[in-house]
Amino acid sequence: MRVSVFGLGYVGAVTSGCFSSFGHSVVGVDPAEAKVSLINQGKSPVIEKGLGETISDAVANGRLRATREARDAVLSTDLSLICVGTPSRRNGDLDTSALKLVCAEIGAALSEKPSRHSVIVRSTVLPGTIRNVIIPELEKASGKKAGLDFGVGSNPEFLREGTALEDFFSPPKTVIGAEDDRTASELEGLYSAIKAPLVRTSIEVAEMIKYSDNVWHAVKVAFANEIGVICKGLSIDSHEVMEVFCKDTKLNLSSYYLKPGFSFGGSCLPKDVRALVHKARSLDLDLPLLASVLPSNERHTNRGLEMITQLGKRRVSILGMSFKAGTDDLRESPILEIVERLIGKGYDVRIFDRNISLSKLVGANKDYLLRMIPHVSSLLVESLDDALSHAEIVVVGNGDSEFRTIGDRVRSDQFVVDLVRIRDHSRLKENYNGISW
Repeated sequence: MRVSVFGLGYVGAVTSGCFSSFGHSVVGVDPAEAKVSLINQGKSPVIEKGLGETISDAVANGRLRATREARDAVLSTDLSLICVGTPSRRNGDLDTSALKLVCAEIGAALSEKPSRHSVIVRSTVLPGTIRNVIIPELEKASGKKAGLDFGVGSNPEFLREGTALEDFFSPPKTVIGAEDDRTASELEGLYSAIKAPLVRTSIEVAEMIKYSDNVWHAVKVAFANEIGVICKGLSIDSHEVMEVFCKDTKLNLSSYYLKPGFSFGGSCLPKDVRALVHKARSLDLDLPLLASVLPSNERHTNRGLEMITQLGKRRVSILGMSFKAGTDDLRESPILEIVERLIGKGYDVRIFDRNISLSKLVGANKDYLLRMIPHVSSLLVESLDDALSHAEIVVVGNGDSEFRTIGDRVRSDQFVVDLVRIRDHSRLKENYNGISW
């Protein structure tokens, strides 16, 4: 394929060198004469293991060249990858000035080009940037229409400095966000030599994936560091602790707890977070990440309550009272918190949970329930049908398999507030709202 790469910094230089090594014809574009000159001399403009040799070989074989002329690059290629920097502004927002400048240049060239061209954003940009900044700039400069006269897409990179070539040739995933099938197919062809899971999705999802990845990595670093701080305060070897921690790939290093849903609860997580944060404070240690976990969880519970109260209805049925399906554990269940606060506001509440029977609850579990809702027996109903017939608002509180069928059973005048993402939620479009989807 014939590819132009705009921006010959770290991402652009790696992208240019690696794609040219697959046999693609690559034209690198950058306003800095020094970078252009280095590429044309077969040298890398950035320090990265193996990149110099890759670029040298590509230039020598005529697969890679560089220029300062955007028009030349666009007219001589079929697809452009934008790899320019998106630094932070003082307020934390992205500086998109380089993106706009490049789009103006590409758009001007597109106005002269009779054949179709695709413009792919590889730079890290906030969700909505391509829709609200890139496409308008390209359309303004070219006089053409995105999706019809030229293709637009997102192709985030997952490169680590120091291992960039290894990451490029063997990535954890290849993500393609595109407006149309033709652009998506072009990108798939560009990556045909790379054996990795290929995900095709919307432009906005592709933009957000990169931020989810990077912020998660930042959270992991901060988490490990704070565990290290408290371990040092307790004279415990933090590396031994985290070595054992990382052996658990069933829960700790897995996707298990990484599905957006409702607040956590139960007998372990709230109690243990609370205890560790208290211990840190007793040692005069400031651990802002760990200290923010419970407040964040509480705010998520508040979001659920607000979704219910904003609907302006009074009869509410709660489906599922335990903190997760398949258990009768009610201790620190966020659903109980919702019920208690709804009752306090005068709502007419009913609860259905086939795992909850007052006659079978014992010990601390029963004590907790009766302390939170002393008259809970008057709120419990015997069947899902009873709960649905009562409700103006149906709140799905846990993932019990029985609740997955409500898409066929709720009335058109009922609202559904889903805190767990039931499987057939797509059937409930009219009056359906998920807590984070």
